[in-house]
Amino acid sequence: MFLGIPTITWAFLAVSLIGAVFTANAFVPVRRVPALFMPSFFGSWLTAELAIHHVFWQSIATLVFVELGALTAWPGWAGLIITFGSWLGLLVLFADGNRARKTLQASLAGLRAPPKTRRVPRRQVVLPFSSKRRRGVKVTRDIVYRRVAGTVLKLDVVAPADGGAGRPAIMQIHGGSWVMGDKGEQGWPLMSHLAANGWVCFNLNYRLSPGATFPDHLIDLKAGLAWIREHADEWGIDPDFIAVTGGSAGGHLAALMALTANDPEYQPGFEEADTSLQAAVPLYGVYDFTSRLGVNRLPFWYRRLESLIMKAFRDEEPEVFRRASPIDRIHSEAPPFFVIHGDRDTLAPVEEARYFADQLRDISNEPVIYAELGGAQHAFDLFCSPRTSHMLVAVLKFLDATHATALPEQQQTAAQDPLYERHVAVSV
Repeated sequence: MFLGIPTITWAFLAVSLIGAVFTANAFVPVRRVPALFMPSFFGSWLTAELAIHHVFWQSIATLVFVELGALTAWPGWAGLIITFGSWLGLLVLFADGNRARKTLQASLAGLRAPPKTRRVPRRQVVLPFSSKRRRGVKVTRDIVYRRVAGTVLKLDVVAPADGGAGRPAIMQIHGGSWVMGDKGEQGWPLMSHLAANGWVCFNLNYRLSPGATFPDHLIDLKAGLAWIREHADEWGIDPDFIAVTGGSAGGHLAALMALTANDPEYQPGFEEADTSLQAAVPLYGVYDFTSRLGVNRLPFWYRRLESLIMKAFRDEEPEVFRRASPIDRIHSEAPPFFVIHGDRDTLAPVEEARYFADQLRDISNEPVIYAELGGAQHAFDLFCSPRTSHMLVAVLKFLDATHATALPEQQQTAAQDPLYERHVAVSV
């Protein structure tokens, strides 16, 4: 008893308030308070992408509390009202995820459709952080592609199980603030979906800071791209069409990979290798190391960038930070880009992505598509939520269309034949 009211009613009120805080934080994550910044991000991320899961566990908790007598006094009824409000918010978050379909479709509206596409729905879900594979997909792990500075760098290959030749390929670059992360943790929903639809995916590790100093990360990945082209016949890929994708720090590196093709500065010892890319799909990437827009990044982010990754000070060597910023590497010969970002991203401010896409669109000779997903936090695609499923379909559409455009003229003509069919599996 507390104030003459059963403890169970107070407990229910407390649990209801905690659930409501998680829901509210998903709508308005903390951006300016250092002590709350990371806890708020994780809470916002988990709640926004797993909104229905939160409704489920809150429903179970509510039933248990009601059975235990939580509604015998006013705190219990107050908790029930708060819980209903939290559920309403969670349903709005779930709807936001589903609205990504319209956003992505609108962004791709002007894109040339791939020839004669046939959709075959398959209700298979690739779980995050797991090795579960789509049917028809083969995974080959831990292939050594480079030995450098006492480090053995490996990659995984995710490919159609039926083999084939001349398939388009894509590199996947993991994130982790350039200091952590691994190829086994990220990109698997997208790679599995692409491989089920005829793409060969290469998921690469690279040296991490603080042991590595930028541009070591970029150099490793370019060496990986050179390795992929050298082994094109072995993996049945077309060396003339390789795309790149990645999230967060991986999005930063993917954008730089696409914008610094064949730059000898980043190809020491393999200057003659072809490191061009034919498409880029950076997800919630970092596009500016200079803070030119003054958006909501806390000072500790820049201190970490200086001390661990760049090993330099922005005020003393500004050119070093500009050259590491995709915004400063934009040029007219950039390949087609599909930039995807969430409007509630607290780790990589959406303003940078907008600015990058606008600047690239003004200069590039190739298509630049930008999709801003309402309600999405950073790293949203680690879960196969509705938002992620819609993103998988959109990325495949962009890549297929870009690849179809790049085909030699005789292949494009053949692709228009009524008998031509491309098997496309839809992940939902």
